[in-house]
Amino acid sequence: MADETLDPPPDAAPSTPPPPATPAALLRPRREAFEHGLLPIPKLIFPEGTLTQTLAQLKEKLAAAAGPGGRVGAAALAEALQIPQEQAALALGTLAAVLPAEDPALGDGTRDAAGVDIRDVLLFLYIQSYKRLVPRSAHKDSPAVADVWPSTSAFDGYLSALSPIQLVRSNSRRFMPSQADEEIHQLSYLQKHMANIVTLLADSVEGEGDDSLVLTMESFEHLGFLVQFSEGTSLSQAATFFANSDPDMPAAPVPAAQVLDWMSQNIASSLEYSAERSAAKESNQQTVSDIDVTMAEANTSHSRNSTPSSNPAYYRNVTFVEGFSKTSVVKHASDVKGNSIKVLNCHDSVIYILAPLKYATVYGCSDATVVLGAVGKVVKVEHCERVHIIAAAKRICIANCRECIFYLGVNHQPLVLGDNHKLQVAPFNTCYPQLPDHLMQVGVDPSVNKWDQPFVLGVIDPHDSLSHPAGVSDVKAESASCLDPDLFTNFLIPSWFGDERQEPTSCNPFPLPEIYGAFQIKKRSALEDIQKTIRELQLDENRKREFATALHAQFKDWLYGYDRINDKIHDFPVSPKSSLCCELGT
Repeated sequence: MADETLDPPPDAAPSTPPPPATPAALLRPRREAFEHGLLPIPKLIFPEGTLTQTLAQLKEKLAAAAGPGGRVGAAALAEALQIPQEQAALALGTLAAVLPAEDPALGDGTRDAAGVDIRDVLLFLYIQSYKRLVPRSAHKDSPAVADVWPSTSAFDGYLSALSPIQLVRSNSRRFMPSQADEEIHQLSYLQKHMANIVTLLADSVEGEGDDSLVLTMESFEHLGFLVQFSEGTSLSQAATFFANSDPDMPAAPVPAAQVLDWMSQNIASSLEYSAERSAAKESNQQTVSDIDVTMAEANTSHSRNSTPSSNPAYYRNVTFVEGFSKTSVVKHASDVKGNSIKVLNCHDSVIYILAPLKYATVYGCSDATVVLGAVGKVVKVEHCERVHIIAAAKRICIANCRECIFYLGVNHQPLVLGDNHKLQVAPFNTCYPQLPDHLMQVGVDPSVNKWDQPFVLGVIDPHDSLSHPAGVSDVKAESASCLDPDLFTNFLIPSWFGDERQEPTSCNPFPLPEIYGAFQIKKRSALEDIQKTIRELQLDENRKREFATALHAQFKDWLYGYDRINDKIHDFPVSPKSSLCCELGT
């Protein structure tokens, strides 16, 4: 009876209007390009008034320097933009990480790669003019939070507005842009600039007016760097002027004006639908197909054997872990929907993401440990405080964090930018049985680890108006220091499925640097000496029990008095009592 639905009387008026119908094909912005593809390098960002003209001139320069297939390498890009080659290589590597499909010729965008398609480079440079959406209400610092997020920098008035502690204590999370807000903002940006973007990709032909610019099907497909259809249909298949083209016969180019009209209509339809959804939300019209994933929905699958929610909001291939406090959360591969995860506003918790992914974001967390198993593209950690990040990934970007430690297995230099304080980096320090397979799946090479080679950019992020105050000159961000080897410890991941416990020192796929390995051997030797002394104690059963009880009590006093309780609890895969009793033979 409880599951039955009671129909309202025929004369009863509906309390609220029905939600808008979802269009058959909905054009969405590719969030990866906007979330992981922006770099705060001033010479990559052109003034909006001269953006189109500057990129048109750059297109000519790059075309003249391009190699076979119209590809551009780091040296050519550095020359054209007048930037150091290291920054050009970083730009191409970042571009490679956010392309919609793997490019075998490009690889990871390193200096030795074959180069990047000019059209992708131009689109990448164009969106560097994008400004992120700011909070709906400006945050006001209060004395209650000043002691935990002190202003120690000239930029703190701008950059510290998103302190994780402030988010918790002031309940200002509700003022932060939602996923839907950001998507609308990105679509609006594309709507405004689509005419220039299409022109940039177009080729000139003989003709007058609109007929002088055309787009080939190949160039049209490059717009997939910026937009995609929600159900996965390719742009050329969705567009009537290229749909069902014979793969053996090259499709005829179409006028750029026709492409612009089609793109503009689809973007307008998506914006109209999103606006209707937002209006419905403001009228408390939450439905099962809401394009935002609420905290309640994100919390529906905590158990290790649960499956992801069937909520259609997940069609964007993003899983959310949001708003957890004083708990542990485990996500295995079967719990993760899609190829991207976001850990948002979690505090005093341990988050285990033991799955192969392409993208991962950790945002606004404090006093937490986050384990990211294998990330094949980019990890981004932003606005975190006193957090331990354990990550195996191709790349990682660290921005606006304080007193955090990063235990890394990364194939590229960690990118450090923004207003950071007291960051430390250390080698990767954990393992779980599926990790080697997950690394192989996403293409992370454990034989290459650049954890101790941070690439440091500026404090000010031009894409964020909160951190880009007028008249303030940029300075180099504070880098990260290497963790003292004597403080380095392994992190043991508990076994939930009865798998045999693996010691991180022996199964860690990333080889430890010699000095860290030596300290691990020293610690292990000391532990073995203590264990030997305990085993050799000549005590009767009563004295053994008294000794065990006293040892347990001292251990608990130490454990609960330590300010990293969560980390230490999870260093023990079995209870302290059972392990000590085994040593004592009780």
